This record gives sequence, C-alpha cells and structure tokens, in this order.
Amino acid sequence: MTTAEVSRSPRATLSTFQRDPRDQWPEHARRLYDHLVGLYGEDNVLPTLAASWIAHQRSVNTQRAYARGFKVFEEFAREHGAHPMAVKFMLADTFRMHLETTPTWVRVKGGQRGEMVRAGKPYSDASRANALSSASSFFSYLDVVSDEPVKNPFDAVQRPVIDPDYSATEGLTEEEQVRLLLTARDHHQPKAYRPRAYALLLTLYTVCLRIDSLLAARVEDIGYDRGHWVLDVRLKGGARKKKAIPPATYDALMNHLDGRTQGFLFQTATGRQLDEPSVWRLIRSLARRAGLPQADSIHPHMVKHNAITHALARPGAQIEKVQDWADHKDARTTGRYNRRRGLLDDSPGYELAASLAGLLGA
Repeated sequence: MTTAEVSRSPRATLSTFQRDPRDQWPEHARRLYDHLVGLYGEDNVLPTLAASWIAHQRSVNTQRAYARGFKVFEEFAREHGAHPMAVKFMLADTFRMHLETTPTWVRVKGGQRGEMVRAGKPYSDASRANALSSASSFFSYLDVVSDEPVKNPFDAVQRPVIDPDYSATEGLTEEEQVRLLLTARDHHQPKAYRPRAYALLLTLYTVCLRIDSLLAARVEDIGYDRGHWVLDVRLKGGARKKKAIPPATYDALMNHLDGRTQGFLFQTATGRQLDEPSVWRLIRSLARRAGLPQADSIHPHMVKHNAITHALARPGAQIEKVQDWADHKDARTTGRYNRRRGLLDDSPGYELAASLAGLLGA
C-alpha cells in the first residue's frame, strides 16, 4: 500500500496498520477510550479521536485533567441529545452556564463500590476552567488532524476569572510540617511502613517535588554529582532535572530502601508503583494522627506548597534561588507564593485587633 492510499481523515479505519497504534496509548487515553466505547461503540469515531487527543498531551497530569474534563463535557452533550463532535457555540456556551450550577459527583456513603450521585458542591472556578479548556483543546486537536477545517465552538465562550494570587490550598506552619514528619517517622501504622512514609514526605518537602514526579522516580535515578547526592526526576512538561538531596533526606531514603537497588523509589509490597490516591490517604491519616486542623483537606500537593512558602519566609531568602528550586519557569509564580504568604502573615487585622483588646476587655 502506498502512502497516497492511506487517508488522512481522522475517520479513517486503523485496520490498515500492521500494528494498532492504540496499543501504545498511555493509561488515561486507554481509560477514556474504554469509557467512550461503552457509550458509543467501537464503530463510532469519537472514542478513538478523544483518546488520541489525550495521548497527544505531554504531561500525565494534563492527560488526567483533560480526560476528566472531557467526561463532564461529553455527559452534558449526550444529555442534551448532541454528539460531542457536533456541538456548536450555543450549546458550548450553555455548557459554561451548566457548570456554574450543577452539583458535582460524590461517592454514596454506605453505597456499593464506585456508586456515585450528583450531590456535591457546584464546580469550582478552577474545575470549570479545566472542563472548558478540555473541550476547547479537543476541538483544536480535531482542527489539526482533520482534512477540513474544524471551527472551535469554545473560542468565544467566556472562561471563569481566576485570580492568580488566590489559592484554595491550605498551608501548614513550619511547626505543623515538622509535626507531620515526626508522626510519619514515629507513629505511622503499620510500623513496618514508617520508613517509607517518612522518606516520602521528607523528600517531597526538602527536594520540593510534585507528587507525580516523585512517584515516577526510580531507585536508579539517585546519583552523585559534584559532591551532592541528586535525584534525576522528570518535571512538569517532560523535562528532566537533577535535584539535590539533602543529607538527612538521603539517609531517610537509604533507610527506606534497605539495600534495594532498582525499581520505583516508592512502591507497594508487590513492587508496583505507589499511586497518588494512596499518598492522599497516607497524608490525611498522618494529619489526623498528628492532630492537624487541616487533616480533612490536606493533600500531597500541599507539601510542595509548604516547602516553597517556608523557604521564602527564611531571613535573606532569594526569590530567584527559590524559583529554581521549586522548578517555576516564571518568576511571577514564585512571587505569588510570596504575596499569598504576606496576605496572612502581615495582615493589618492582627495589629488592629491587638490595639482594641484592652479597650474591649478581651
């Protein structure tokens, strides 16, 4: 078969290939494909195109977020009797308004495994922006891979206004962070997993890593460079970087590994990669045991947030060095951490309340 005989249309069958390209899809592309095949069948072009679009994204985080957002959009389109690929501006803009009021899916307490109901709070600004961006990105992808131009119905849809200086993430003080680390080291149950829990939290905090980067790291990624122990990790966007491992953190890692020289840095008892939901459960369990007020809202991403905030609060801290350590490409991102910290630490309300305390008899 010549090249000219192979159609460039996204609707072309994949049977012309000797090997199915779908076999190489990453996890979130495969999951979305299976989900959509269950709704539309294998003969519909949507499952293959949507999954190909997910596989096209570089970052695993982007793949996960876009797949989640697309499911919300697909459900909305289907409930309105429209095929997702046939949505026009009017319905796309209605989707924006739909996200502002519709309840989110939550697990049914006491229900069967996986049983969900739409009874949660409406989507946050960030979640709405993600769902709209996901749908828009899908149509942009269609325009690229299609022979005929595809108009993006989301181009004119207004997105939620996101204040760059606002973060819903609740921070810990340095004292609270230390309490969390000590709880992982000395009080985590079962006792056999204390070295892993402590090494994981200490590495997240002192190496300043995203949880997905740490969980993807392998023992073989630990090295020695110009007098420093380093961890060669893959960052957001796909680039790799050597991150310095402080001596105390290196000791904790070696204690956790106990002579192991290969495999994922943090893995299950069966050797599989430790997943993010497991770390969420671990940190919340530790926070409850430590008696932290943020126990019900704490999550792995908070650890890196805390590390950046605490580093910026140190006397003589240099924003440029913190920016590089935190892997921020834009200095404005690091600056926002600094401003958020100041909004609380330097709040004039504390001084005002103190001056009134005597007058009010408090």
